Formats: sequence, structure tokens, C-alpha cells
Amino acid sequence: MKAWIFSFMVAGGIANSCTPGGENLAGLDPAKFESEIQGKPVHLYRLHNKSGMEVCITNFGGRIVSVMVPDKAGKLRDIVLGFDNIADYVNIPSDFGAAIGRYANRIAQGRITVDGDTIQLPQNNFGHCLHGGPNGWQYKVYDAKQIDDTTLELTLLSPDGDEHFPGNVTATVRYSLTEDNALDIHYSAVTDKKTVINLTNHSYFNLSGDPTMPITDHILTLYADSYTPVDSTFMTTGEIFPVQGTPMDFTTPKGIGERINEYDFVQLKNGNGYDHNWVLNARGDHQQCAARLTSPVSGITLELFTDEPGVQVYTGNFLDGSVKGKRGVVYNQRVAVCLETQHYPDSPNKPEWPSVYLEPGQVYTSHCIFKFSVKP
Repeated sequence: MKAWIFSFMVAGGIANSCTPGGENLAGLDPAKFESEIQGKPVHLYRLHNKSGMEVCITNFGGRIVSVMVPDKAGKLRDIVLGFDNIADYVNIPSDFGAAIGRYANRIAQGRITVDGDTIQLPQNNFGHCLHGGPNGWQYKVYDAKQIDDTTLELTLLSPDGDEHFPGNVTATVRYSLTEDNALDIHYSAVTDKKTVINLTNHSYFNLSGDPTMPITDHILTLYADSYTPVDSTFMTTGEIFPVQGTPMDFTTPKGIGERINEYDFVQLKNGNGYDHNWVLNARGDHQQCAARLTSPVSGITLELFTDEPGVQVYTGNFLDGSVKGKRGVVYNQRVAVCLETQHYPDSPNKPEWPSVYLEPGQVYTSHCIFKFSVKP
């Protein structure tokens, strides 16, 4: 449990949030998200378009709480994991739907070097720094401004020394829901000291809309001819391997579960399934599709576009039935898959890879689009 002041505020109408009383397509009760955390107000915000799609987001961790998309029969389904109240987001450690920072994924031994000085970051995952440390941005309250029915802008000031990262960083995450059913995410950040930054969204997708069902039947295509292997602590080795002839090859559509348990292939053993970064062929061209995911049950298809060089595919290997989410559903192993657009893990310590350093006067930007459609 986080040692923060946590007090519920009197529920009432708040401009630009989901209407109190559960008047949203996901059936969420906005009153259960009304709170004050770290001295800041927390709400649930609703985005909706004329096509009937809806996304609800809380400014605690910049988290996507629900995504309602029509299936092949026209029925709306909630296709992301999460909780239906703010108390669970605070008290149960998770990355469900979060805007991750300062550094998504892992940094080896929690050490970075900035202008010759070695900085020790928190070591919260097998001796490495994962997702910005144990108090990363997924546990911070963003300042929220809803621009209109389809756009929410979240801003966070991360002070110099936050989880030992240098520099006062001001970051913005803008969620926009388009009329053609795409959730368009723009990230930006500036700093007053040289630092590292790597932002992503950590939504857990189950496109069937039924999180009691595993996603091993989902059909995945990754437009990536290579990936970055990991050791037994999930840390990238610095190598880039071809996917051809291995269970890592999703260059043509393949069921996620088709080869996921082939633990004689050491990478699946090391990752406990898929928990790897793929090197995208698009190489920063967000006009090219980077990945495609389809549920054969619902027909819902997600297409991923990004200007990032990589995507981490994580198949919910460490969900273990100990957490109950929305509607009291128990989240078992592999009931969701994450597609985390990113620079490669541990890039600060691998200078041959695309740089994650941000200097004063520069603007960090990142772009991710989750586009939804239906396959008959």
C-alpha cells in the first residue's frame, strides 16, 4: 500500500469527467474515482466519438481504465484490464493502463551515466530499474485538462531527483479519440538538466472483451524481422537477433499461444513466455503498421502505429489469479497482452542503440496510435 494521503471527496458533478452515477458505456461509477491523492484531485474522464466508441481515463497514473469497442455483432466490449475504483489502483501494485515514465522498461542494475557521472536508480526488478522505479509515474497524479469530448491532456512535473533521475521534467500525455475509432497518444517532455526518458502506455488488452479467457487464441502480426534477446533477469543482452525460424517470428499472422510454451527455446524460458522488445521494420515511420492483433471470438482488431523504434510485447505471464479487476473478475495468467511502444530496454547503457538522452532546450516526443476495427 502506498503511504500517501488518500481521502475520498464528496461525489458530485465535475466538468468534463464521466457523469456521476455510472452514465458511461463501461458501467463505471465515477464517484468511485473521486479522490484526493498527493494533495491533488483525481477524477475519471470520458472520451467518446460519434462512432460509438468510448475511453475512460483516470489522471492517477494517466491510466486508461476502459476501452469500449464494437465487436463483429455490433456489441460493445470493454477490451482492457483494470479496476473499477481508485482505491484498488492505489492499493494494488499494477501497471494497468498507465502512462509509464520516466523510463519505460528496464535499465540494467539501475545505473545510468550522465556526462561522466554514474547515477544509481532504484532496483525494483531482479536488480534492475523497471518502469521508472517503484514510485514511477504510474503512481503519480497528472494535472488534467479535457479539451473536448474526444481529447484529454495530462501534464506532470517530475522534480529533479524523482526516483533519482536528474532534471526537472515537465511531461505531457495527450489522449485523442478519433472518429475512425483510433486512440491517438502523443507524448512530449522537456527538462532543465540532461536526463533519460522513454514513455509508453501499459494497457493490458483482451480483445475478446472477456478477461476470463486467455489471449493465447489472439492472432498477432509483428512487422519486425528482429528482436532484442534477454537474459534470465529479463535484461537485454545488447544483441539483436533475427526472428526467422524461431517462436519469435510473427512476421506472418500467428496465434500467440501457438509456440509460447516452447521453453526449450531459451528466450521463452527467460521471458516466462513473450516479454521481449521487437525491432520494428518501420523504423520510426508512424504511417506504417507496426503490429496487428485480432480476437477470433469478437472479431475486434487492433492496429498499432508508432514513431518509436521498438515495441515490447508482454503476454501477462505474471498475472497469477491474485488480483480481481473490474466486475470482480480474477485476472489469471495470460488473459491480456501489452503492446508497449518504446526505445529499446537499457538504451542508456547501449550507445549503439537509438538515444534516450534528453538535453535542456530539446523536446522529447513520442507517438502511438491504437486503431480499432472489426474483422468479419
